[in-house]
Amino acid sequence: MRTILGVILLVALAVAEAWYLLLYPAGPKTQRIVEIAPGSSAWKIGRQLQNEGIIRSGFAFALWARHKRGTLKAGAYSFDHPASLLEVYSRLHAGDVYTLTLTVPEGYNIFDIAQAVQQAGLASRSVFLAEEQKDTDLIHDLDPQAQSLEGYLFPDTYQINPLATPHQVLATMVHRFRTEAKLLGLTAHVHEAVTLASLVERETPVAEDRPLVAGVFVNRLAHKMPLDTDPSVIYAAMLESRYRGTIYASDLQSDSSYNTYVHAGLPPGPICNPGDASLRAALHPTATDYLYFVSDPEHPGHSRFAATLAEHNKNVSAYRNAQHHAEASTTPAREP
Repeated sequence: MRTILGVILLVALAVAEAWYLLLYPAGPKTQRIVEIAPGSSAWKIGRQLQNEGIIRSGFAFALWARHKRGTLKAGAYSFDHPASLLEVYSRLHAGDVYTLTLTVPEGYNIFDIAQAVQQAGLASRSVFLAEEQKDTDLIHDLDPQAQSLEGYLFPDTYQINPLATPHQVLATMVHRFRTEAKLLGLTAHVHEAVTLASLVERETPVAEDRPLVAGVFVNRLAHKMPLDTDPSVIYAAMLESRYRGTIYASDLQSDSSYNTYVHAGLPPGPICNPGDASLRAALHPTATDYLYFVSDPEHPGHSRFAATLAEHNKNVSAYRNAQHHAEASTTPAREP
């Protein structure tokens, strides 16, 4: 009888221990991020989770994983409340990894991206900007003369591992650029194409106007005319930390190599990170005799194009008149 009672007691204790290890919640009450490396065994993961205070027993975790015969997925996992070992196992089996969202719109430059990275909680603006400006080995084969990664950080919405380094984030974005460039057939003269695309990106938000804008720039380059593009002047001011939110006469007179009012030809490199439409426009500009364009006052976002300076001056006059009328209509009337 005593033997039977002893066996029953041992079984009860084993069941209680199993319940405690498998089902009773453990873990932190505040967020803790654990990085599971690719190729880690269930035994190694169990020890890691135990050492991080996520579960009570790494041995029990490994036994359960072996029993379930499931695959445990690598990545960063966020634990912010006590959970049972079974719940922890299920999350790793499902690959419920924790990521931070980084959104990079078309036309963002390295300064904009650094700010977005800081807002996403991935790195400070200053640290990321410094990495953007020095990590050019990532694109050396594409653009040996690149002075930064400007132009090669492809606009997209990224899900980033919260423990990723700035280098890893940049490598992800450059990889995305390489993928898109290959699809577009961008394999030669990459530096020139991306630089032209960046100008197009900043000059017009309208996709159907971009091949025409690219055609204007190509024509002006062929005629050895300055490109006279304001976004490059703004970028020059930003590089020198003197941009004040608008363009001043001193900006237009700056001797910066990015000032396309002073220096003919393309600027030394891209001034932003263009998307598919602008890259495609740079690769396939529309063949016309246009040499000028200005915003179309009747169709916001679009441009009016001209082949002669006289025609362009008329378009500029129409644009300025429309601006004047718009400002007058929004100015409050004076009281008598």
